[in-house]
Amino acid sequence: MPNSLNLSQIRLIATDMDGTLTLSNKFTALLLQTFEDLKANGIKVLIVTGRSAGWVSSIAHYLPIVGAIAENGGLFYSYSNDPMYLTSIPDIITHRQQLAAIFDYLKRQFPKIQESTDNRFRITDWTFDVAGLSLDEIKTLADLSQERGWGFTYSNVQCHIKPQGQDKAVGLLKVLQEHFPEVSREQVVTVGDSPNDESLFDARYFPFSVGVANVSHYLDTLQHKPTYITLGAEAEGFCELTRMILAADVTDVTDSCS
Repeated sequence: MPNSLNLSQIRLIATDMDGTLTLSNKFTALLLQTFEDLKANGIKVLIVTGRSAGWVSSIAHYLPIVGAIAENGGLFYSYSNDPMYLTSIPDIITHRQQLAAIFDYLKRQFPKIQESTDNRFRITDWTFDVAGLSLDEIKTLADLSQERGWGFTYSNVQCHIKPQGQDKAVGLLKVLQEHFPEVSREQVVTVGDSPNDESLFDARYFPFSVGVANVSHYLDTLQHKPTYITLGAEAEGFCELTRMILAADVTDVTDSCS
């Protein structure tokens, strides 16, 4: 990153989870300590993930973070408040039935796709495993979904059938406006690793975005690319970024006191 970038202005890190905060699919002791260090320095961490509402409600409660957005912009969970719906769904039962119907349609076209095990804990979207699917097959699945009025995205873990217009950037902007109005977009860094993070890399919404090194697998398919890419992959890349932010924050404090 260029020396001209003022990392000391960062007050909130909005980050993907799988492949960005995890290392070999697990949280590490270093990551948890990094969360504590950021909190001690007044820097908020907000997770923005495609994982289900059921999973994310627990994550928001147990980790030292200010909250988490689930289902790629579907819902927001904070430590103390009731969940905030970021996508309007008048009738959840009908919505789930409609999602099941479009999944059944896709499965008739591609019998090998398998519903994800966490789908039973979801509200706004429907997921199936990305393993075993080629990029061409994923594109066809996306086109079939969109032809029938549904949005579609995928990560290194899952494919998501979702309401059109539901994505991470839209959900994050709503949460920032409602819960963190004191934080400007210039004080936010967005972090991710895969195509379902693409809206977080869109400079029209967030001028400072970072991809951990494993995002390089998808650069050819991304219309919006991260502003910077870390040397480290997965959680090591996230911790690399936070070390730079914390070091800049300390330098800024030292300079102001000298």
